[in-house]
Amino acid sequence: MLSDAQLIIRGLPWTVALTVSAFVIGAILGLPIMMARRSRFFPVKATAVAFITFVRSIPTLVWLFVIFFGLGSGYIQFSPFTAAVIGLSVIASANMAEIYRGGLLSIHHGQWDAAAALDLGRVNTFRDVIWPQTFRVALPSAATYAVGLLKDSSVASVIGVAEISYRGYQLSQITYRGLDVFGIVAAIYIVIGLPIAWLSRVADSHLRAKVAH
Repeated sequence: MLSDAQLIIRGLPWTVALTVSAFVIGAILGLPIMMARRSRFFPVKATAVAFITFVRSIPTLVWLFVIFFGLGSGYIQFSPFTAAVIGLSVIASANMAEIYRGGLLSIHHGQWDAAAALDLGRVNTFRDVIWPQTFRVALPSAATYAVGLLKDSSVASVIGVAEISYRGYQLSQITYRGLDVFGIVAAIYIVIGLPIAWLSRVADSHLRAKVAH
């Protein structure tokens, strides 16, 4: 017979898949949103600002309800997992855009001036000079957000995604041992989150050493 931990760990693939999918999509979409946020064309900039503000003002749970029970019930049919990925990706894109923007703002304007003096061109300047430094500065915040996203993925349990929290809730209802069961759930989240934080520190140290050389 399977132990409590083994039953709960059955939800681990869903938790990992949901977190990784949402983070990767959010990281990709966050870049053009950030660029739009810094656009000199006011309608583009205003739209990006409005999108980021709107998305970040609505709780994660409400987003999942709107997508799964709202859009999913009357317009487009979504599986619980698909709805969760869409909702968390939208939120991640807005947050990653702000993380990128914070990293970009930390770059001294002299870097742009030096690149202009060398006539590198706008694309080459951003790709070869600005973006590597922005990425290094944004990495710790992005890693912190990834850990937060991992924890936020538990919200997907309310729409039926069979991730760790969902499995824990089911088991607690069957065994009436909520403290033990959710203690295991918490331990699993810690075990997953610690390597992410460690990898971010290693990557940051590697990038700092590379820049120093």
